[in-house]
Amino acid sequence: MQLLLYILVYPLILIISLLPFRLLYLLSDAICFVIYHVARYRRKVVRDNIALALPHLSQEERAVIEKKSYEHMCDMFLEMMKTMSISKKEMEKRMVFKNLEAYLDLEKKGKSIAMMLAHYASYEWVILMNSKITYEGYGIYKKINNVYFDRLVGTIRSKFNTHLIHTSESSAIIEHNSQIGKKAVYGFVSDQSPQSKPKTHWAPFMGVEVPVYTGVEYLSKKLDMAVIYLKVSKVKRGYYEAEFEIIAESTQGIPNYELTDIFLRKVEAQIVAAPEFYLWTHKRWKHMKR
Repeated sequence: MQLLLYILVYPLILIISLLPFRLLYLLSDAICFVIYHVARYRRKVVRDNIALALPHLSQEERAVIEKKSYEHMCDMFLEMMKTMSISKKEMEKRMVFKNLEAYLDLEKKGKSIAMMLAHYASYEWVILMNSKITYEGYGIYKKINNVYFDRLVGTIRSKFNTHLIHTSESSAIIEHNSQIGKKAVYGFVSDQSPQSKPKTHWAPFMGVEVPVYTGVEYLSKKLDMAVIYLKVSKVKRGYYEAEFEIIAESTQGIPNYELTDIFLRKVEAQIVAAPEFYLWTHKRWKHMKR
């Protein structure tokens, strides 16, 4: 069944990837209408998330954010497909790294780098970064249940020499690279909701106590990696900017959970500034302390 679904859908994905951007966004508008008004995909999740995270806004203001967030989500989903056929020159016009020299200066200091980012703006087109740096770039992602689509997404996201590793194997690979002296940059989309376990760290996020991932903090301290935040912003439809913000050149002596808390505050700032570009469909607040 997984293979049959893939065989049926793949040609459509390929055709979509070949569309010019003008038609791509017309299609995105149509898909958004179906998803938002007809299928009502995760409407309750999104509405509850926005109300919980932005209680100071009126119901009308939250409704506007809700609709715009679906529009952005559909755009980004089709932009990921477009990655299959987009040229490097075209992507460079649409994904601009404002202060790449700040990142390259870190490479010169000879440490591997943990790069934290959020489900905000375009985390898909960040892969362009790997065509501009010296280190090998690794992206940590969650495996898709359908093995064929998992392979396809892996191929799309591997463009520009990006190495993808599943969350289940990320620690082992990063530690192995460290043992053999291989310097690399590792991209972590770290704002997901982990399972709530007895030893899980809880921290405030958008005013609510939630469990948070601390893997970046643990690995960066254990392996002496520098830590940076990649602040991705949406300039206009189909155009993004990314800015590197150094969190710590050295993690030695930093109190436990401080790196994680700094990351959360940076994500919060982006959400408050332009909440419509956050991926509200994620069940980020499914575990919380009341």
